[in-house]
Parts: sequence; structure tokens; C-alpha cells
Amino acid sequence: MFGAIKKLSTGQSLASLHFAFLIGKSTASVIIRETCVAIWDALHAAVMGQPHKEQWKEIADVFQQTCQFPNCAGAIDGKHIRIKKPVRSGSQYYNYKKYFSFVLFAMCDANYSFRYIDVGSYGSRSDSAVFAHSEFGKLLHDKALDLPEHTALPGTTSPAMPFVFVADEAFALGENLMRPYSSRGLSLARRVFNYRLTRARRVVECAFGILANKWRFLHTPIHLKLETAISAVKAACVLHNFVRARDGFNFEDSLTHSLHSHRPSVVRGHRQGAAVREQFTAYFMSPHGALPWQLDAI
Repeated sequence: MFGAIKKLSTGQSLASLHFAFLIGKSTASVIIRETCVAIWDALHAAVMGQPHKEQWKEIADVFQQTCQFPNCAGAIDGKHIRIKKPVRSGSQYYNYKKYFSFVLFAMCDANYSFRYIDVGSYGSRSDSAVFAHSEFGKLLHDKALDLPEHTALPGTTSPAMPFVFVADEAFALGENLMRPYSSRGLSLARRVFNYRLTRARRVVECAFGILANKWRFLHTPIHLKLETAISAVKAACVLHNFVRARDGFNFEDSLTHSLHSHRPSVVRGHRQGAAVREQFTAYFMSPHGALPWQLDAI
């Protein structure tokens, strides 16, 4: 077990573990896989269980306090995890950055803790495709996340607004999913919206940075079998949540990491999502929703 944790925290090779613990490389690989599966099974429900309605409200309250984005239930993004080429995989795991990878898709709260993850999709897939096929994407599409009822934004009485997740331009706009406006020919109000959304969305980038700097095997290609590499990433994510819950939230963590984002793809939203985004845009320019420094920041 100690060898498996050392592998995750330092990124040491199997050869190093072989010499440190006097065990064979194949034995070390089996121990790593079994330990990571056990960590996931033991911690997943406790530190990454599906939030219920009141917990979604608590998450949104923290986003409002720290990022000043109301009715925000989480930030989502996907990152490439470097791996060696899986056997007989063709080009499925070969991404646009010209290396082999699988995708870590995550939704996190404003305390940089992961609330949902999906690990193992082909590196050649776009963020929107990974999201659509993930359990979280399906639950959001089917309105099965137990989100709170529509609520008016702070300082207003109408209209009642949905709770939303914030993402970058790689995701499709929806009633519960906000993405930035296209960068061409933006009005002042839309530039402010993009700035406010970025303030909220950056927490998922920070979460990936904290994860990679705590579990340093993510800084280099993972030289393990695909199934073991996926189990290792899942174990690192639940350990990330466990450590943060135990030690508290240290906002001085480094925000830099070696995980690469997906290349943005062209995805279309729908009218209902566009209407919700326009309401947020108007609110961020109103006396109730504007920030004193937002015009200086854009």
C-alpha cells in the first residue's frame, strides 16, 4: 500500500519501487491497481457523493461569496492525462497535442473539491462529447440532479433563474450550462459577463492544479496499463477531496499544472440557454449585480 501511495505522490517509476521495496515490477503494478481500487471503493461515497438539493444551495452560496456568481452550482472542464499508448488502441487515445491520453472530466465546487468525475474517455474526443456521454451530462440532460427550484438573483424578485454550471467555449450553452460569448464584437455588457463567468470557472482550473501538484504522477506520462492508470487517477481525485476536507481549504495552493485542456470545438446552444445567459448579463450590469471593479478588469 505504501508503495502505491508513494507512486501517486511522487510519480516514481515501477523500477524505483522495485528497488525501494524489493518487489517485482509486475507485483508492484498489481499492488498499485488493487490499492487504488480499494481507495476509490472506500472513499467515493463519503467524499464525492451526489449532492442533494440543500447541498446544491450550499455550493451556490460559496460561489456567490467567493466568485460573486449567483445560482452557480459548479464549474466543469476536462483535462488530458498523459499515458503510454494502450495496446491495440489505434489512434483513439491520440489527441490534438500529439501524444496519447485519456480524459479526466470533472465538476467541482468553489472549495476546489471534485463533486463528479468521469475518467477514461478517449483523448481524441472533444469536451462536449465526453460531457454528453458522462453520467453527469446524462443526469443534467434528464434533469435528474435534484437541483433547487428556480430562484431570483440576489437583490431582485424576478425573474426566477435556474441554477447553472459554468464552462468554457468547448461546451454547448443550455438552460443549466453557461458558456462565454464568442470573443468577436462583444458589447460592454457581454464582456462583463465573460469576465464574471471566468472568475467562477477558474475554480476548476485551480482544482486541477492542486490535484496535479499534490499527486505528482500526473506531471509525467503514466507508464501503467490503461485500467491501472484510470484507477490511479480516480484514487487521486478522492484522496484530493479527503485531504481537503481533513486539512481545510488552503487557497495558497499552486494553480499551475501540466494537464492540458481540450481543443475547443464548435458546439451550438439553444434558445432557452441563450435567454438565461442574457438575464445573467443584464443582472451583472445592474446596481444589484455589478461589482465595483468589473469595468476595470475587462
